[in-house]
Amino acid sequence: MRFEPRLLDEIRARLTLSDLVGRRVSWDRRKTQPGKGDFWACCPFHQEKSPSFHVDDRRNRYKCFGCGASGDHFTFLCETEGLSFPEAVERLAGQAGVPLPAPDPQAARREKKRAGLADICEMAAEFFQREFAGPRGEAARAYSAKRGLSPETLAEFRFGFAPDSRDALKSHLAARDIPEAAMIEAGLIIKPEGGRPTYDRFRGRLMIPIQDDRGRVVAFGGRTLLPDGQPKYLNSPETPLFHKGVMLFNAHRAREPAFKSGEAVVVEGYLDAIALWQAGIRHVVASLGTAFTEDQIVRLWKFAPEPVICFDGDVAGVSAAHRAIDRIFPVLRSGYSFQFCFLPDGMDPDDLVKQRGLEGFHAEVAGAQSLFDVVWDREISVSRLDTPERKAALEKRFDDLIGTIRDERVRRRYQLDLKFKLSNLFFEQARQARSGGKKAQENSSPLGKARERVAASDDFGTERLVLGLSMRYPHLLDRNFERFSRLPFANDLHRQLRDVLCRIVDDLEATPIADLTSAFDEPLRDIMYEMMLETIGLQEQKKAEFSALIHRFPLLKSNPPEDFIEAAFLHFLDVLELNALEEELNAELAVTDDQLDEHSWARIQALTQDLSRRREECARDESDLAERAKKIRTAGPTIAATAVAAG
Repeated sequence: MRFEPRLLDEIRARLTLSDLVGRRVSWDRRKTQPGKGDFWACCPFHQEKSPSFHVDDRRNRYKCFGCGASGDHFTFLCETEGLSFPEAVERLAGQAGVPLPAPDPQAARREKKRAGLADICEMAAEFFQREFAGPRGEAARAYSAKRGLSPETLAEFRFGFAPDSRDALKSHLAARDIPEAAMIEAGLIIKPEGGRPTYDRFRGRLMIPIQDDRGRVVAFGGRTLLPDGQPKYLNSPETPLFHKGVMLFNAHRAREPAFKSGEAVVVEGYLDAIALWQAGIRHVVASLGTAFTEDQIVRLWKFAPEPVICFDGDVAGVSAAHRAIDRIFPVLRSGYSFQFCFLPDGMDPDDLVKQRGLEGFHAEVAGAQSLFDVVWDREISVSRLDTPERKAALEKRFDDLIGTIRDERVRRRYQLDLKFKLSNLFFEQARQARSGGKKAQENSSPLGKARERVAASDDFGTERLVLGLSMRYPHLLDRNFERFSRLPFANDLHRQLRDVLCRIVDDLEATPIADLTSAFDEPLRDIMYEMMLETIGLQEQKKAEFSALIHRFPLLKSNPPEDFIEAAFLHFLDVLELNALEEELNAELAVTDDQLDEHSWARIQALTQDLSRRREECARDESDLAERAKKIRTAGPTIAATAVAAG
């Protein structure tokens, strides 16, 4: 239904945006100025500690300067409660006391037709439920009991049974004056070719109603009760009410729990979803056995910013995950992604909950892989990298996949992370090739040689920390490229490594990583390898990941949120620049000891004032970081659950 701009403006005018948003955020008292209609808070769409979410009541707009989320009353309701735009308009119109216009005649006819089909589906659901409870439903009840489904669950999901008869449902509906054409349109009976009589689509099956966002029955899923029955699962066909590529099973129940928890679990089958719901995981939906579509992906993000997709750990499950990746990548956007949980081989979610309980399932979900990691594993697992051509082919596959991402910010983030990870992979392979791949030589790594070439300085630890964070979080380097590229590193090899990292970021699409890493001279190769060990770690060789970086920055063990890591990174940049400024001032003083003219004195005064100001700012930042670090250490592992990927 289309809404006139005048109507939408009237709703906005009657409802204060800050009141609507204020139900989900706490306003920052220092920055907020209610008298001016100017409100600030921590963003409800991503995790942050400093308020960057702004609401302007005068313009009826909100915007987050951290993740980029923006919109008006209707957008906010759609994004925070998963409503469609018409549902958001209807809800806010009711709150504002604005009457909605009657739908146009064509839309009214379409809605009446859909309502009529929904009524027919409801009659069918009631028929199946009665059959389930009656004499013919004994086998269905036995199967449900074997699955461990409780009476409460059976009632909640309205389990039914379709008798093994060609026309049981057809006769039931016909007795209530439902035309055959309507039964066919609702997907309940099949009309064969050649003029033969119609017959029931579902026969001898356990029946589970599929409900839309309003809880109306719009379709059915049927499971065979025969050991060798085919197909094992049968869904309703596409109808005016039911679109497999859009709908999610259990969405109307899961929506509110998902909003409250900020989490959503996606499984492949509706019986798995029902089993998890019964176990207490209420934020679960199922994809109705179809490959994920763009519509379903976008709908899932209305439930949670990073839904966890649970797949069986077998070959079929991994293949399904890989197919999902290709659907997800084009629609990726800032702050939204997916995680993948591969269950132990041979187990589905129902089996896992029964054998290991709710805690066992949560443990598996907690270990879910990020989309980035699943993509990396997919491509690396099928790649041979023993020739330049094969390395180039791997880079091209990554480039092609990343090129499908429409969101420019997310696309660049993937380009950065993958380029850095590829550079580490290719570099390690080249190092092993030079050492002959022998374990003894591998153990006698060039770390000592690299350290011999690196003269210690007062800034050595800070320089190494900045380089390590840049390699571990390349988006920080990208965001602060100009400052990083001009950093006054005291150490020559550190300066060379800085230039290499800048070249990777600056030539993301121009320079093949394999060509770049092969051009390093020996001292730079040695320091690069040392930084790899410190920052990336060699997981294949079971060495401690990020060991030296964590030693220098122990708080990384607590998995702090990215805004804290970025604040710390900027502070370390300030420290290096401040130290360089002090050296510059000392050099000026040394030169002017004998001959101090008016120009030199003015320059010294300016440097002194700038140094004093930046010292104060640096001290304040250090104090704020120390206070936040204390809270993060106290919170411990819970921080990890709240940290999300920045866009």
